[in-house]
Amino acid sequence: MSLILTAMNDNAVSSGKQQWAGSGEVMHHSRGPYISVITNRTTNLLIRGGMLFSVGVFLALVLNLLQVQRHVTLFPPDVISSIFSSAWWVPPCCGTASAMIGLLYPCIDSRLGEPHKFKREWSSVMRCVAVFVGINHASAKVDFANNVQLSLTLAALSIGLWWTFDRSRSGFGLGVTIALLATLATQLLVYNDVFQYTSPDFLYIRSWLPCIFFAGVITMGNIGRQLALYEYKFLQEKTHQD
Repeated sequence: MSLILTAMNDNAVSSGKQQWAGSGEVMHHSRGPYISVITNRTTNLLIRGGMLFSVGVFLALVLNLLQVQRHVTLFPPDVISSIFSSAWWVPPCCGTASAMIGLLYPCIDSRLGEPHKFKREWSSVMRCVAVFVGINHASAKVDFANNVQLSLTLAALSIGLWWTFDRSRSGFGLGVTIALLATLATQLLVYNDVFQYTSPDFLYIRSWLPCIFFAGVITMGNIGRQLALYEYKFLQEKTHQD
């Protein structure tokens, strides 16, 4: 009798283990496609690039509308073809630049072997976007005694944005480099009469423009890092599971 009971218990335990293993396989199998999509680098890059492009286009429409309404920038009448009073090529260019910057920042972090972990939450990213919009708003609407005072104020605000939401040397270096390149590109566009500034005080542009570019680069870099954080977390979990 005892032998029969022992055999029945062994069978029950073995069947329970099989059911647990089977459920684990089902769970792992059900999670598999989702994780594979998230951790697939090509798909992840496309998703992040599309989201960054959309954010860049939206910010370009909003901020450029502010600049045009305040007559800081002037486009020729024949290129004003949208309800946002902007040339059609401005949002796509800003969206493409935003996608490149947002993908470049986490790539540089990965190359340096130092994933950026300072204030990595969406609330911090949203505050960074709000500060960037505020800096751009100040450049168009706040009246200063002279352009030098305005430029120094915006430079301090832009560096403060980097210190508050980034604080990485790679972020500062990329911000300065991309801001200088963007300023040079803008000089060339104005020189070729694509558009113009109403009161240029730094060759063909406004002296505060590099500060706006720097703040924009830091903002898009933060968004790109936050989006890349999900892939990093999934890869870490997958490594621990393996």
